[in-house]
Amino acid sequence: MLIAANKAVSIDYTLTNDAGEVIDSSAGGAPLVYLQGAGNIIPGLEKALEGQAVGAELKVCVEPEDAYGEYAAELVSTLSRSMFEGVDELEVGMQFHASAPDGQMQIVTIRDLDGDDVTVDGNHPLAGQRLTFDVKIVAIRDASEEEIAHGHVHGEGGHHH
Repeated sequence: MLIAANKAVSIDYTLTNDAGEVIDSSAGGAPLVYLQGAGNIIPGLEKALEGQAVGAELKVCVEPEDAYGEYAAELVSTLSRSMFEGVDELEVGMQFHASAPDGQMQIVTIRDLDGDDVTVDGNHPLAGQRLTFDVKIVAIRDASEEEIAHGHVHGEGGHHH
């Protein structure tokens, strides 16, 4: 069986940046399970895995535009500490849900604190970075009708309802 749309795919992976630093890995844990064609993983990796078989091992380099996008300076802004009503202690690295300019919800990360000024960044932490995945395909199966309808894999290694 080959990886194609509506297949539940299990992969072992290690993700590194251009400096060779490990950002994430399934090593020592369960494989990542995703639904091919549903946008569960970044587009560049999903495209590279299409048509592969169990046992295949790949090294995939994904440019920012096919990963988490280019870094957008307009997603960085400075807010007043009063905007964080109900939060006693603000710290660099804290994340909050906020309304994006298009009305959608987005996650912003505190990048800097300076008196009453709080600098937040709406970019994904990996935006603007080329990513390298070392991947081994562990399993491929037909997704259930429910998984296809929900747009993600259920059960072990997938989403639990």
